[in-house]
Amino acid sequence: MFFAKMRADLRSIRERDPAARSSAEIFFLYSGFHAVLYYRASHRLLKMHLKGLARWVSQLGRFFTGIEIHPGAEIGRGLFIDHGMGVVIGETCVIGDGVTIYQGVTLGGTGKHAGKRHPTIGNGVVIGAGAKVLGPFTVGDGAKIAAGAVVLDEIPAGATAVGVPARVVRINGERVDARASELDQIHIPDPVAQELCRLRVRIEALEKTLGDKTDTEVDNI
Repeated sequence: MFFAKMRADLRSIRERDPAARSSAEIFFLYSGFHAVLYYRASHRLLKMHLKGLARWVSQLGRFFTGIEIHPGAEIGRGLFIDHGMGVVIGETCVIGDGVTIYQGVTLGGTGKHAGKRHPTIGNGVVIGAGAKVLGPFTVGDGAKIAAGAVVLDEIPAGATAVGVPARVVRINGERVDARASELDQIHIPDPVAQELCRLRVRIEALEKTLGDKTDTEVDNI
C-alpha cells in the first residue's frame, strides 16, 4: 500500500507539473514529494500506536522540507504540494485524491475544541498559494481556491472561491474562463477590487455633479 501510494504521488506530479522532467528528479529533488513520504511513514507509525515516534518523524519532515503535516491527517493518493514551503496540514484534516496545494497554504482549525476541527478537501481540489482554509467543513470535489483566499465556510463541488473572506465566483453551470479552469491565480475576478471600482465611479460622478453646480453658481454672480 505504501509503495502503491508513492507511485501514485510520483505519477500525479509528472502529470501536473510541466517542470518535472523525470520520476527520478521528483524522487530526489521535490520537497513536496519528500514531505508526503515523511507523512505516510509517520501516519503508519501512528496507526501502530507509536504516537511519539510518529510525531518525531513528522517533525523531521518539517525540518527538512518546511512543510508540516500532522500524522493524524488522512491523505489520499496523488497529493501534489508544489514548491510547498510553509504548508501546514492539521491533525483532523481529510484530503481526497488528486489534490494540488501551492506554497503557504494552511489547512487549519479555528479553536481548541476536540474532535473534527480541520477541513475535508474533496478529490481534485486546487488550493492557490497563501490560501487559508480554516474550520471543520467540506471543500467539494473539483473546487478551486484562489491565491490568498481565506475560506471559512463550505465550498460546493466545482466552485471557484476568491477573496477575504472567500466568496464563490464560479460554479458548475455558469460560464468558466478557460484560464480560470486551470486556476489562473492572476485573472480570477476579485470582488473587493470590483467594489472599489464601483465606488470610484460613484465618486467621480459626485465630483462632476458638484463641479457643474459650482460653475453654475459662479456664472450667476
